[in-house]
Formats: sequence, C-alpha cells, structure tokens
Amino acid sequence: MTQHLTAPAPTAPAADTAPGWWRDAVIYQVYPRSFADADGDGMGDLPGIRARLPYLRELGVDAVWLSPFYASPQADAGYDVADYRAIDPMFGTLADAEALIADARALGLRTIVDLVPNHSSDQHAWFRQALAEGPGSPLRERYHFRPGKGTDGELPPNDWESIFGGPAWTRTADGEWYLHLFAPEQPDFNWEHPAVRDEFRSILRFWLDIGVDGFRVDVAHGLIKAEGLPDIGAGEQVKLLGNEVMPFFDQDGVHAVYRDWRALLAEYGDDRVLVAEAWTPTVERTAHYVRPDEMHQAFNFQYLSTYWDAEALREVIDASLAAMRPVGAPTTWVLSNHDVTRHATRFANPPGGTQLRTPGDRALGLRRARAATLLMLALPGSAYVYQGEELGLPDVTDLPDEVRQDPSYFRAAGQDGFRDGCRVPIPWTVEGPSAGFGPGGSWLPQPAGWGELSVEAQTGDPTSTLELYRAALAVRREHPGLGAGQEITWLEAPEGVLAFARPEFACTANTTGAPVRLPAPGRPLLASQGAAPAVAGDGTVELPADTTVWWTV
Repeated sequence: MTQHLTAPAPTAPAADTAPGWWRDAVIYQVYPRSFADADGDGMGDLPGIRARLPYLRELGVDAVWLSPFYASPQADAGYDVADYRAIDPMFGTLADAEALIADARALGLRTIVDLVPNHSSDQHAWFRQALAEGPGSPLRERYHFRPGKGTDGELPPNDWESIFGGPAWTRTADGEWYLHLFAPEQPDFNWEHPAVRDEFRSILRFWLDIGVDGFRVDVAHGLIKAEGLPDIGAGEQVKLLGNEVMPFFDQDGVHAVYRDWRALLAEYGDDRVLVAEAWTPTVERTAHYVRPDEMHQAFNFQYLSTYWDAEALREVIDASLAAMRPVGAPTTWVLSNHDVTRHATRFANPPGGTQLRTPGDRALGLRRARAATLLMLALPGSAYVYQGEELGLPDVTDLPDEVRQDPSYFRAAGQDGFRDGCRVPIPWTVEGPSAGFGPGGSWLPQPAGWGELSVEAQTGDPTSTLELYRAALAVRREHPGLGAGQEITWLEAPEGVLAFARPEFACTANTTGAPVRLPAPGRPLLASQGAAPAVAGDGTVELPADTTVWWTV
C-alpha cells in the first residue's frame, strides 16, 4: 500500500499581507531553446530572447521566467545541470545573460530564472568525482548512494520508480546504486548534507548579485526524502501528477530549506521572489510552501489540470482561494507550461489528462482556450503564460518518432513522453526559415502552415488571439477591479456558466456548447470570441457557446 506521510507541517507566522509586485503579476515563461534563435544553429538562445524583449513589453506582461540555460549535457533539455554558474554554449555566454537581465529591467520587465535543486547532471563535478573515488567517498554522501539488495546487491535498494519510467536507481560499475527520480543522468542530491545546502545558498547569491528578480524552483516538493528511504509497495505506479503523498515528495523537511532561502533573499530587499513548482495532493498542501516565511508563490497545478467545465472550475477556484487565504499568499493561475499539452489542444479533446496524443477539434479547442484565458486573467492573484499561448498555438501531436527528444519517451512505463509537442519553436513571421524563429532551421520540426499562426500574421488583426491577449493584459493593468486580492463574489448563473463579481468588474464564462441567456451584470468590456454581446432591452444578454465576457459594473 502507498504510505501516507502527512505529518502536520510546522506552524508558520501570521498571514502575509505585505504588498509585492508578484501579487498580481502576469509572468511569461520563455523556453529558451524554442523562443528565438539569433545565430542560426536551430536552437533558441539568450541573444534571441534579448532581441525579442520589446515584444514581451508590448504584449503587456510584467516578468519573464527563463527555463534552464545552464551548462548541461541536455539529457533532459537543460534540467540536468552540470554547472549552475555557467551558461551552456548553445545558449550563449554569461555576458549574454547579464545583458538580457539588464535590458529586461530597462524595459520594466522582471526576470525569474529556473533553479534545479533536486538533482544535478551526472556530469556535475561532484558526481563525477564521487564515481571516480568509489564507495566510501565523502562526495557520495552528497547524493543518495546505497548498496543493493539481493545476494550480490543485484537488486535496487528500494522499489521506487522514476518519474520517467523504470527503476529510480542505477547501479554503478563498483556495485553501488544511486537514486534518480528522473533520468539516470539526473542523480538526486542528498539535502540532509550541509555541503549541498551551502552550495545552493552560494548559487542563489551568484544570480542575485547579477540582478535576477527571483527563482522558479524546479521539483520544489522533492528535495527531502523520508528517513530510511522506505518502500512504496509492490505494484504501485508512481506518477508525478498522482494524488498520493510519496516518501520522496512533499516531505515536511523541505520547508526548512525554503525558510532559509527566504531569509537570504530578504538581504537583497523585499522585491525578490521564490516560486515553487510543487506538485502536491491538495491545494492545502501547496499552501504550506507559501507561508509568510517561505516562498512567495506556488504554481496551481490543480487549476491547470481542471477541464473546461463550470462546476469543476468553480470547485478548484474556491479551493485555491480558500487555501491561500490563511497564509496571505496570492493564488496563481496557469493553463499550460513546457511539461503539459497546450490547453488549446487539451480543450479540443474529451477530458483525458495533461498529456494528449490527438489534435482533437482545433476550432473548438482554440475557442475554449481563448475563453479560459479571459477567465484566468479575471481571477484574483498572479497568472502565468507559456510562450505561444498568446498565439493560440496547438500542440504538435504528429512529430515523427525519430525527432523526439523527451527523455521520458524512451523509457517504458513513465510519463507518456510527448512533451516535445508543446516545445516546438514558436513562429514569428509568415514566411522565411523556421517561420522567423531564426535564420536557419529549428531543433524540432515546425508543422506546415505554422507561419499562419505567427506574431506577424496576427498583429493588427482584431480577431486574432494575439490581439485578444494584448487587449486583455492592457485592461487588466488599468482596471481597478483586476489583479491582486483574494475575494470574488459568485453571481447566480445558469448551469454550465460561471459568473462572478469583483470591485467594479464582473466576469461571465459559458463553458457549454450552446448559447445561454442570462442577466447582464454590467456594460460589456471585452469578449473572448467576436464583438462583445449586445444587452437586450430587458437587461439580459445571450452569451455565446464557450465564451467569456468581461463587464464593467
């Protein structure tokens, strides 16, 4: 049976009510290898991102989050870090990173960088030395090396499985085994070791001194493992998105790490932030990561995983706001990222998880994606936008097997391994090599007609998804009823419709496949599909199918 390791987390200070730029920020995720390529090698890079910063300023976002660009063998697209203080040559140089951060600041954009503390690359100097020195090496204590079970140690130390499929243990040439919750090239650090904690304090200071505004912490729920590394139980399939607490995820010991980091960031002022990628069984557990002396934000994966359904959405919105209220942290809302099928494709299919293999009904998916965007941006708190969302990009579901690079695709029984579909380089122009991604090709092939969805094609078209995002972000920035806060007031609405009010503002979202008539809560401000609907003489309005409308009250 799965072990339920749910001891109460330590008591935190009173709720945090201090102001902060992150409380209502719209943060744009850049996946560097797929955003913009300046040198024509087919791989996105830091100079390419730097050149496109004015586009992000014009789009209306407040901050840019950069996925990893560190020195790495790229076994998992940079989430296997060999040197946390160096830039991988495929992305540029440290000088390029410094210039990008400075340019972003000059444009009024904050910069958040990815931090990967759960594991390193197997090419990290510590791990390479640990292997070379053999059993008994002090360096092995900084990772999880163990003797195996069985007569000759031929069996793994426990029954844990990798998130990417297969055993979470790999045996070395000298007979010991090491733990890797992800790929074998990503050995897990032992966060009980003081040298590991000291090293990451130093890494934080390195990037803070350069000028970053914060860190998105990868696998924030995974650093601490249960004492003794206990078995899970025969026959249990470990899933990253599972609803059980595992002995290697969401252990209460992680919170001491983040309290320490919060104190370190405070030395640099009150505007540096920590953002948790923490997959937890409930939003209540997620709230533990954003208590006033820990992180500032945590991704709301329960919301991301919810289908386009009014009842389900209301339930997760209420639960999210209720969970964050006692700790005073802003709720975050996110629809897509580099690990899941884009929501324009998820919503084009029947409910089926966050990794799908079929394109579904493209027109339906885009209509729902636009409606879901306006709903998300109307909710109190902070929102995250994954690159290409603003273009309405679908997942590329028909990539040939021979071009795939997702490591979980090559390991049996892991995630579906189709994350490459959301990582295809985004289109900037209608024509030209790689639709303007760069002067050459692209590391993943773009589908035919990709340029028709480009920034160039959509700019100036009032019906385009890009112009909808620009309009919505402009309204969000200017309207007093949007952005920060914790509360919404639900309004009466027909089945399948969400309706809520905020100060001087209201939002209605029809998640059904048919028009619905309801009382107009105010004057129409913006609609996700077509022109704002007209209010009839009796004060009612017909809300089109799969449409969200903003109202001035």
